[in-house]
This record gives sequence, structure tokens and C-alpha cells, in this order.
Amino acid sequence: MSPMPPARADFPGHLYYLVEHDVWADVHDDGTATVGITALGIKLSGEIYMCRAKPAGSVILQGRAVAVVELAKAIVSVKSAVTGTIVEINRTLEMQPERVHADPYGDGWIARLRLADFAADRGALAHGEAVHEAMARHAAGLRDA
Repeated sequence: MSPMPPARADFPGHLYYLVEHDVWADVHDDGTATVGITALGIKLSGEIYMCRAKPAGSVILQGRAVAVVELAKAIVSVKSAVTGTIVEINRTLEMQPERVHADPYGDGWIARLRLADFAADRGALAHGEAVHEAMARHAAGLRDA
């Protein structure tokens, strides 16, 4: 099934997106960032039956696994939009992984990381007005694949 072009509302403008991995980061003033899967990523993956983040204290590099999710026919890794050390995981997802579907940018967050060097990560991230166009190109590339 080909993905539909993403709607502008699917990507809140205040977040940062690692487009090729369908993940986001919400950067906070305290030097941390909350990370999760985009609405497009969830549409592409289908039903998530399990979501397990790496434990607190794990050092995660941008574009590397921060969690694993179990889908109907696969187990896949969820990449992190930023580099940092996990300081908190969303324990609710252990028992209610459907929250990722219901509220991907709210209750469906996966982990909170203490940022290592956001200035270095920023160049690979889409933000603000550039997000919708980048995600539309990404979805179009997936349709053509």
C-alpha cells in the first residue's frame, strides 16, 4: 500500500524531525529532548503491539536505536532524532503501546534524553516550515520505491 502524502497537521512545527527515520524530538530548555515516532511513521508501520525503549542510562546516537517495536509481521528499531543519554522512558507504553497511535506527539512519546550536542544534531533535522515539504518528499520517495 502506498503512503498518502502527509497532512501539514501531522507535523507540529515546534518539533525537530529526522525525516528519513520518521522520528521527532521535542527539545526542552533544561537540556533534554523527548523523542518519538511521527504520525507518518506510525501510518507506515501499522499496528504496534509492543514498544520497548532502551533503559535509562543508555547512550543513544542520532539515527541509532532508542527503542524496538513489534508490528504484526516484524520487530523493528525506532531511531532517535538526537544524540544523548536516556534519563526517562515512557513506562506506560509497556502496557499500552497503542498510545503511540492515539497520541504520537503527546502520550505516545518514547524516551527523554539528556542532549549531548544538539548543535551538532541540528543539521540533520527538519524544523518549522521546512518539515511538511521534507516529509512530503519522503512519502513520495516511499511511494516510488
